[in-house]
Amino acid sequence: MPRKPRVYLGNIPAHIVHRGHNRDACFFSDEDYLYYLECLYQGCRRYTVQLHAYVLMTNHVHLLMTPADEAGISRVMQHIGRLYVRHINQTYRRSGSLWEGRHKASLIEAENYLLTCYRYIELNPVAANMVAFPEDYRWSSYQHHACGLTNPNIIEHDVYVRLGSSSTLRSAAYSALFSSRIPQQDITQIQKSIKYNYPLGSDRFRQQIEIALNKSVGYSRLGRPARR
Repeated sequence: MPRKPRVYLGNIPAHIVHRGHNRDACFFSDEDYLYYLECLYQGCRRYTVQLHAYVLMTNHVHLLMTPADEAGISRVMQHIGRLYVRHINQTYRRSGSLWEGRHKASLIEAENYLLTCYRYIELNPVAANMVAFPEDYRWSSYQHHACGLTNPNIIEHDVYVRLGSSSTLRSAAYSALFSSRIPQQDITQIQKSIKYNYPLGSDRFRQQIEIALNKSVGYSRLGRPARR
């Protein structure tokens, strides 16, 4: 199955994954995680990109962002690449590639699938058996969304805001979403959409993307397949 080129559109959220070269580590100390986040926050401010959710794993990162224009996310990732790779190479006296080529991306239909992507991203440390509960992992946005530890660099998407009329109610409603597991078929579709740079959404969402881009795109949708 061929991989489609990455595409972005203004005001459409995207799930980004960037892995370490050969799946090797790209974070080695707390200072590295902190510096990556500072590069991320700086890039988002500079290129008018809203950061909604993230997790920094040992050898890869997941980011959920909405750009103001189609170039914003690529510029943020380039900004991080320049600064963070230089930091790692200078700090650890190394050279060569840190990341496994270019990042991967999937456009997300917000109304139907955004909160599932939030959960998928913030459950990564649990899925990797690094922690028992998402709140136990320091390097993700879960504590901001569910525990009341506000991160001013995270811009809430409207879908998250509608969970409650106050930050306390939103946090409680969001935390309740984690009482059940994400269905395996949904996880598979999210992973497939990232692997092949497919949009994740309904038929209508895909058609809207194709009209906006004036070309066909790959397709990945959560839920049961339509009956023939």
